[in-house]
Amino acid sequence: MAKKIKGTIAILTGGGDVPGLNPAIRAITIRARREGYRVIGLRRGWAGIVEMVQDPKYDNSNNFIELTSTIVNKAGRTGGTFLHSSRTRPSHLPKGSVPEHHKDTYNKDVNDMTKVVLDNLNYLGVDYLIPIGGDDTLSYGVRLYQEGVKVVAIPKTMDNDVPGTDYCIGFSTCITRTINMTNTLRTSAGSHERFLVLEVFGRYAGFTAMLPTMAGAANRCVIPEYKFDINDLTEHLVQDRMENPSRYSVVLVSEGAMFEGGEMVFKNQEKDQFGHAKLGGIGELVSDKLKELSPQFNNGKRINVINQKLGYLVRGGDPDAVDSIVPMAFGNLALDLILKGVHGRLVVLKNGRYDNVPIDVVVGESKLVNIEKFYNTKRLRPFYHSFEMNPLFIMTSEG
Repeated sequence: MAKKIKGTIAILTGGGDVPGLNPAIRAITIRARREGYRVIGLRRGWAGIVEMVQDPKYDNSNNFIELTSTIVNKAGRTGGTFLHSSRTRPSHLPKGSVPEHHKDTYNKDVNDMTKVVLDNLNYLGVDYLIPIGGDDTLSYGVRLYQEGVKVVAIPKTMDNDVPGTDYCIGFSTCITRTINMTNTLRTSAGSHERFLVLEVFGRYAGFTAMLPTMAGAANRCVIPEYKFDINDLTEHLVQDRMENPSRYSVVLVSEGAMFEGGEMVFKNQEKDQFGHAKLGGIGELVSDKLKELSPQFNNGKRINVINQKLGYLVRGGDPDAVDSIVPMAFGNLALDLILKGVHGRLVVLKNGRYDNVPIDVVVGESKLVNIEKFYNTKRLRPFYHSFEMNPLFIMTSEG
């Protein structure tokens, strides 16, 4: 049986979970096994391949699993990732995260364990590696490609900010949930005649705030790409509220948004291995300032606020239709490349068509909202000149 196997493909999911990861794993596994490949799932992102032990007697079940149709069919309908995830960065592993069996060799404050990763991939007999993740996870995929590993990458992030592609797995479900939850919460805002402030994901890019606002879920949005004036925002929301028969107005606040003269708001100073501190709190600051400033624009009367951070509510649960179909297509695209012997590519959706681009695009540029083209800085809301020939999600193309 072993002689019939064409090769071994390894899959991993890194970074934050999103709906659509399991359908992608399922698509890769079903197709790969049909084509004669063995498929391994690496657990917990890059952590599993770092922590595995090269001993056939050692229980590595927490580090990798051989994938079968039975396993992936059951998981493929669900959200999250059954392979689990982490923000492990093998090239910058803190001393405290080094596996016990490597501590004698890797004992610096920060360690590059890429040699261990390469050795472990070779030990497993991996011919092709398919990382599914955002620009952090995929940036290390680029490093491995530069080291000679045959990598085919799949873009995933609900922020939709991986360069080179119009679409990343997880974005549609995030937008769908944001619209639904905003519509749910607006009944309370209307009942009490308040501002509704919703903090949404978006560290550097404001797509998750822009699209729901354009679709009518909110009156205004503030995004990381433009430092906003809180007085202007307050005045706009007061006016929006007055024009609404139910006397409320809604603003979506990207977690990475900033006041004029201010910086990003972090929960604490602790950073992950990619150098990112955990964001959180700008929605609360905006809420406090809106209450404080509202009398200036509302005849001296304060307007109260309902403040809600949507957070994991938009990334949990089952995928919507787009995040069931696109991951299936991305997985098959990855297999198409492997069957042709092609690697060093990122599968993408570009201008409404499935395609692939060089993988190093993920480290070569940033993907942000084009302020001049899509964001009215005076009105603090999206605008457009024409929808003609724009991609499905309007403002997701770098062009």
